[in-house]
This record gives sequence, C-alpha cells and structure tokens, in this order.
Amino acid sequence: QVQLVASGGGLVQPGGSLRLSCAGAGGLIFDYYALSWFRQALGKEREGLLCISMNADGTTYADSVKGRFTISRDETKVSLQMNSLTPEDTATYYCATDMLDYCSDVPGPMDLWGKGTLVTVSS
Repeated sequence: QVQLVASGGGLVQPGGSLRLSCAGAGGLIFDYYALSWFRQALGKEREGLLCISMNADGTTYADSVKGRFTISRDETKVSLQMNSLTPEDTATYYCATDMLDYCSDVPGPMDLWGKGTLVTVSS
C-alpha cells in the first residue's frame, strides 16, 4: 500500500527550530509528485503551508510561515525546515500529495495523506 510517512515532530521552545521529513513508502514513486505540507491546530481548520513541485520549485501558501519555513526535497524525502517557531505553530503537521507534478496556486484536494506528526512549541 502506497503511503507517505511524516516524521520529526516534537517539543521545541519558542524561537527554536525543527525539521520535519516526509518520505514515500509502499512503492510510491516519490520523485514524480509534488508534495505539500499542511497543519491543523486544535479547534482550527487545516491550513495549507507550502508545496514543492517535482522539479523542486517551492510555493508558499500561508502568509504566517513566510520567511520562517522552507521546503526542500531530495531523492528520498521532502523536508520542512521550521525556524523562529512560536506557540501559534503548535499543530499536527501532515504531508500530502495530489499526485500531480506541480504545485497549484492554492492548496487543493489531496489524494494521499501521511499520518500527522505533532509539533508543540512551548517553554
């Protein structure tokens, strides 16, 4: 069964950094697809954050993470580097793909979701 596996969440202090990773498993031809990161905080709607295309072109969807979060990819994983974290960044983070090779202008319906990884920003 094809799947996405997200990892790297944890507890970090305000102002700190964390790096999340998302890898494909179960035969998913990871290199062919654009990958997006989403997050959902308790009591809030899911929010699309960033996307990276098959050709490693990045798109930022959320103004709240501009200048602080960056997305990158290599042959085996997509990474989300998160800097200058604040308590407002506390959420469960998900990677997902719509099985296209490019990033849409706005985050749309996804075909495959990874299990979330929890990020808690607290002192």
